[in-house]
Amino acid sequence: MKSILAVTSSPKSEGSVSNALVDRFTQNWSDITVNAEITRRDVGANPLPHLDEATIGAIYTPDDARSDAQRDLLALSDAVVEELEAADVIVIGAPMHNFAITSALKTWIDHAARVGRTFRYTAEGPEGQLKGKKVFVLTARGGNYGEGSPAQAMDHQTPYLKTVLGFLGLTDVTFIHAEGVAQGHDGIDAAVQMIAAAMPADLAA
Repeated sequence: MKSILAVTSSPKSEGSVSNALVDRFTQNWSDITVNAEITRRDVGANPLPHLDEATIGAIYTPDDARSDAQRDLLALSDAVVEELEAADVIVIGAPMHNFAITSALKTWIDHAARVGRTFRYTAEGPEGQLKGKKVFVLTARGGNYGEGSPAQAMDHQTPYLKTVLGFLGLTDVTFIHAEGVAQGHDGIDAAVQMIAAAMPADLAA
């Protein structure tokens, strides 16, 4: 059995396309997996606090030198990192906001990118530590930003996520885009079909 971490980041309590796509993904997962182990973190409904000076200071303090107050500051970030470390598969719901990701998802990434935990510095440069995991990013965009579209250059969502996930060692990433959701259901239907096709049996083995 493999475990899945499902991260949603839409601020909508109802009618979120990206949340619905994540729900579809996890339902498909449950349908093909006995005793499916699914951990959910909804940073849209429950946003993480932005990193402040004290928290950043705690991150860069060696573990054996941290005070109790610094450990308390890092408790939430530690939980985020532990969820990532424990997951075999990570699915991220990412609505496009202003050509990029939501502020809630960006803050989750800030808590997840931990020097000495999820990446480390080496003589050859930074090295991601979250290797060997499969990631699915399910996006929802009001317009069409796909390859060859006039608005493709305005898509700062895909390249950013690809870069930062790769920095953490997450290089096996599949993007499934629900394009043009403000114009109808065709993009959503296409994304649902791609989710079904992206559920090979070996993911549930």
